[in-house]
Amino acid sequence: MNIIFSVYFFSQDLTIVSQFFIFIISYLSNVFSSIAGGGAGLIQLPALILFGIPYYKALAAHKIATVALGIGGSIRNYKNVKKNYLIILLLLIFGIPGVILGTLIVELISEKYLYYLLAIFTIILGIYSINKPNLGLTSINKKIGIFSYFKFNCLAFIIGILNGSISSGTGLLVTILLIQTFGLDFLSSISITFLTVGIFWNATGAIALSRIGSIPSNILIILILGSFLGGFSGAHLSNLKGNNFIKKLFTCLCFLIGLTLILKF
Repeated sequence: MNIIFSVYFFSQDLTIVSQFFIFIISYLSNVFSSIAGGGAGLIQLPALILFGIPYYKALAAHKIATVALGIGGSIRNYKNVKKNYLIILLLLIFGIPGVILGTLIVELISEKYLYYLLAIFTIILGIYSINKPNLGLTSINKKIGIFSYFKFNCLAFIIGILNGSISSGTGLLVTILLIQTFGLDFLSSISITFLTVGIFWNATGAIALSRIGSIPSNILIILILGSFLGGFSGAHLSNLKGNNFIKKLFTCLCFLIGLTLILKF
């Protein structure tokens, strides 16, 4: 019997100490992710694989947990999404189909090529952030033309494909896309990324990936708890530290994610 979404209880043979380490890894990776606007998968996803969970199940579990990150961050930063409902709607309309397509092609294309592609994009983002000293530090009222909206929608679809197939670092891509296209500051962009990518994109990806098989529920509960608390804590810190701190962490994570993805294979 096919079930659209199932979480199956089975023994994952992990000690209490191992489960504790998974929680700590999940919490810390999501704290950094919620501050910089993405990157939780850089640490969390490989960690799950190292603990013996198959790639596709680990990816699905990571996506479900990241929904908790999105909820935790959105609760803390809900005020920053005001007046940006059109942008949110566009990310959902054009991004979610990309996510679904990404989950379909993840089994057809070698992970190696997908990781290399994302690594290149991410390193370019880091270089771009360094070369633009004022990027994302303040909001700018930009006049957006039809072509800009068209380009934004196309890029949202492409990033959605990467989100559905790789996940790691795609939140960073959306964050910088929002800053570059609409002139938003980091805090506002990350708040939108929490809501759209963190909750809706990842929930869609998790449901689509659930067709591959069941997810270890004991690990899932730990990840959800770590992601929610990490998302809330990171969002709180980002409000305290401001855009300068967020940009520095964002730039560092871009290079770290890019190099890690390249070295992974």
